[in-house]
Amino acid sequence: MKSYTQISGEIGEFSDLPFWKKADDIDLAYVGYGLFVVTLVILSYFLGAFNLLPHDPQDINLELMMAPPLTSGHLLGTDFMGRDMLTRLIVGIQAYFLPGLLAIFIALFFGTVLGVLSGYPAKAGFDTGITYFANLVDSFPRLVLILLVIAAFKPDIYYIMLVVGITNIPAVASHIKGKILFLKQKNFIEADIALGLPTRTIILKHILWHNCRSILIIQATLGMGEAILMETSLSYLGFGVQEPTPSWGNMVQAGSNYFMKGQFWPSTAPSLAILFTILGFHLLGDGLNNILEGKRNK
Repeated sequence: MKSYTQISGEIGEFSDLPFWKKADDIDLAYVGYGLFVVTLVILSYFLGAFNLLPHDPQDINLELMMAPPLTSGHLLGTDFMGRDMLTRLIVGIQAYFLPGLLAIFIALFFGTVLGVLSGYPAKAGFDTGITYFANLVDSFPRLVLILLVIAAFKPDIYYIMLVVGITNIPAVASHIKGKILFLKQKNFIEADIALGLPTRTIILKHILWHNCRSILIIQATLGMGEAILMETSLSYLGFGVQEPTPSWGNMVQAGSNYFMKGQFWPSTAPSLAILFTILGFHLLGDGLNNILEGKRNK
């Protein structure tokens, strides 16, 4: 059932059905797979955080070195030091989970603030200063900044994700600013101002919550996927999480030495974990964005 309402001189159409019933099947599949991956990541993180693991990730068993998958007591086999692969995969989530959340928070919070300051007020000074800042951040190659941080400090993943979050601020600010400039042309913003609504209510509720949440969702999911890729890549190269602490990246690097010998599982298992996890976050963001924006129904 559809209803029609007039808001600030504009005719709006909305449906009484919940948004998931209006969604396309492929978007529901995207979101379902993404939520499944996110749930596995969160559960695995807490299993590792509270040490509810099948084995000690640092426990070395020289008698079971390079044991194949489905070995008794080792579902995914063991690595070159006899350590359980499944346990190390679970613990490896800790290498990117909290650092990734830090990067996402920095990018979304400061990007949203700068986007609102440059897009909503009628003062040109805000926009000019923020544009200069965004151009300054974008002018530095991210990899160079990360290598400088690694050179100045020890290879700590939190410092690296701090750089990732800061360098993502201009992109978020640009998206928020563009959306606000588009919304300012709509009559409901003028009506809100004419009715005397507080600026805080207009920005937080009518602009950010009702109209920018899809932008923030897609940026958050893409940001976590990027954080996973960045952490695993740097750990593979030896700049991120260091042995013996498990990371999916250093597990791929350690297992690659045995791949051509036919012992492929030590590198294949973490590689597939990276692939399907990043895919899950990307599909989750894409599906939610399509559902909230109603793109497939247009």
